Amino acid sequence: MHAEEKMTFETWPAEPERSTLEAKNKFVGFWLFLGGETVLFASLFATYLALKDKVPNTSQPLAKELFELPLTFVATMLLLVSSITSVYAMYHMKNFAFKKMMLWLGVTVLLGLGFLGSEVYEFTNYVHEGHKFTSSAFGSAFYTLVGFHGGHVAFGLCWILTLMIRNSKRGLSLYNAPKFYVASLYWHFIDVVWVFIFTVVYLMGMVG
Repeated sequence: MHAEEKMTFETWPAEPERSTLEAKNKFVGFWLFLGGETVLFASLFATYLALKDKVPNTSQPLAKELFELPLTFVATMLLLVSSITSVYAMYHMKNFAFKKMMLWLGVTVLLGLGFLGSEVYEFTNYVHEGHKFTSSAFGSAFYTLVGFHGGHVAFGLCWILTLMIRNSKRGLSLYNAPKFYVASLYWHFIDVVWVFIFTVVYLMGMVG
């Protein structure tokens, strides 16, 4: 069956994201891409740990004096819940429920935007307290790691929104189902990276 042929619930396969050769190739390319991303983030984590609290003088705030755990916890919950809503979206995709899939993807986008808003607010407060990208090695390592993740969140949101807009009138097909699914997997990867950031940067930073 051609990937763009009109599908119905009765003809929709159990795993539409893997039902064509093109879809399987997308998964191979995606896992290779994630391998490179993992190495990159590992390097950023190692750099941050090496430069944590490396400030030029005592007037510069350290991690345990700077981080606001309640705000970061709220941001973490927003991102983790968005991962759950993306799972709901893919569940409805597998059940050929296009409108419900789009609804839950929309909720995922809103939660992701909330996370980005909280991160911008957090960065603004840190800058006012003297914790800037150029103020110390600690600042450079922190903003590179956390900001790079924020850039990935923004990219993920653009990816999902583009798919939603492009396919809003097309409905589901074996051609676009793998694209939605891979975007969802990317979103889960972003969430997993944030769990490590929350633990290594914020929780470990609070205990000194």
